[in-house]
Amino acid sequence: MSIIEENEKSLFKSLLSNIELVAALSSGVLILIAWSLDKSDYETASVVFYLLAFVIGGFAKAKEGLQETIKHKQLNVELLMILAAIGSAIIGYWTEGAILIFIFALSGAMETYTMNKSRKEISSLMKLQPEEAWRLQDDGSTIRVSVSELVLGDRLVVRPGERIPADGVIISGSTAIDEAAISGESIPVSKFDGDELFAGTVNISGAITMEMTKANEDSLFQKIIDLVQTAQNEKSPAQQFIERFESTYVKVVLLSVVVMMFLPHYLLGWDWTTTFYRAMVLLVVASPCALVAAVMPATLAAISNGAKNGILFKGGVHLENVSEMKAIALDKTGTLTQGKPIVTDFFVREDLDRLATLTLLATIESQSNHPLAQSITSFAKSEGITQFPIIHIEDVPGFGLKANIDGEEILVGKPAFVNKEDAFAFQNGVAISLADEGKTVIFLRDGKGIAAAAALKDTVREEAKEAIKLLKSLGIKTIMLTGDNEKTASVIAKEAGIDQYIAECLPETKVKHMKDLLKEHEFVGMVGDGINDAPALATATTGFAMGEGTDVALETADVILMKNDLSKIAYAVRMSRKMQRIVKQNIVFSITVIAILIISNFLQIVNLPLGVIGHEGSTILVILNGLRMLNRNI
Repeated sequence: MSIIEENEKSLFKSLLSNIELVAALSSGVLILIAWSLDKSDYETASVVFYLLAFVIGGFAKAKEGLQETIKHKQLNVELLMILAAIGSAIIGYWTEGAILIFIFALSGAMETYTMNKSRKEISSLMKLQPEEAWRLQDDGSTIRVSVSELVLGDRLVVRPGERIPADGVIISGSTAIDEAAISGESIPVSKFDGDELFAGTVNISGAITMEMTKANEDSLFQKIIDLVQTAQNEKSPAQQFIERFESTYVKVVLLSVVVMMFLPHYLLGWDWTTTFYRAMVLLVVASPCALVAAVMPATLAAISNGAKNGILFKGGVHLENVSEMKAIALDKTGTLTQGKPIVTDFFVREDLDRLATLTLLATIESQSNHPLAQSITSFAKSEGITQFPIIHIEDVPGFGLKANIDGEEILVGKPAFVNKEDAFAFQNGVAISLADEGKTVIFLRDGKGIAAAAALKDTVREEAKEAIKLLKSLGIKTIMLTGDNEKTASVIAKEAGIDQYIAECLPETKVKHMKDLLKEHEFVGMVGDGINDAPALATATTGFAMGEGTDVALETADVILMKNDLSKIAYAVRMSRKMQRIVKQNIVFSITVIAILIISNFLQIVNLPLGVIGHEGSTILVILNGLRMLNRNI
């Protein structure tokens, strides 16, 4: 949906809410006029004003009720209210019937307002997306164009204070970017040449030139909007049950009203006017308006809350599932760990110079694109080595690299490639203790034997450790799924504080393990970011994808963590559980109010105006209780 379409939709809903409020208030004024005329013995005139109050106040709800009945071929609460008001007028209770219409119309206007309030996050997001951009021309000049006219490869100039108009990369300049609209994180992020930019974020400090790399409809910002829209339109199982229940319940109420019109007259000796009046009151107080509103406002508010905090739910069903989650499986690489190994230890043979040996190792590794080789090269740069001459190397797949320098053969790789016995004997068997720590050891061998050893490890993210603690405090068991060997997996799991780990997992075995976990715990989450995680994400009760993960993972997951912040999972669980508590409160409260009002009506304690106030008041309270989910203090 485009910005203009969404804004038009938002304006239409706001206008509709205002019209409903004006109509309700107008009917209230007409009721006062009619009541005054009735007291002054102008009965005919008062009836005219009462009728106007009926029509003006009840038109919107009557139209809505009839349209929904025709569309879905099911009765609804709006029809119950209209029938009760008409019935009251038929037996001469004009004032009561008009008051019913007035309060029903007023509560309807308030419902529309509160529902719009819970949906406003989409409109807020849409306003963050720029409508125009400065496109750089071939002659160096800039021209202001509509964002819809931009195409891939366009170069755009973004000045300080302006929003990034499209997804792309910086090609010149540096700045700080406020990415709160994407990640929910208020701290600006420094950006330099080659760094990625996202539409809707704010350029704070410097003028930059960027290149557009994604079409508008494929931008991360648009994906967020699409996801939230889809989630808000998708009904949770609880809401679907309430809506199915509504139709049956309305039929039961109508049948009860018919019985109420006759049975008390013959069994209890009520006069016909009282019998009919009590039947009309029953129509009002037995209507399930509050029950119908018990779920949806709270769900929409929770989805909006999540969106503001960088947590995107793809539907209400996932909110419910998260609240029931008993265990969660986490991929290791890129989820629990940095995903990029770093050099933690470097050992050199006693007769060699440390810096010269590191230069030799890094020179060889710099010719390779392997992640371990790149990590060693980065380590050498951090040690002050900047020059890596181009040399010829031979890549031996699965083992390492071979180079010939000044007639001497140099080998770099795993123990089996450089002679396992010599590798394990180097530095009094240091490689064995390093392996026990979950580290990968790369050896350098020259003509005299093992010259050096570099230990590398994919380190656990500090925020991951904190996230695991938070999850465990919520009673959720944590399980790590990794393709690493048993020893490495054990070390990483212990460092992260994981309850259980499963090592040497392939994508297909991850699915098998996930099914086993589902049998044991029933509701199990899965966190991942790669293509290999997608099958397990789809198998889990709730799949969590990291925001910087692959498109496949993002498409497969049920919940997306925009800032790759695992602690947001604990926030999502707390929010989901709070929503479930609120929904249960709403259901119990609405059923209790209905029961009390029905009993009070049968005992002739409550009259029609009080019944209306009790019924509509409970509906409004239920909606307002649901809107507490907009509060970020979960």
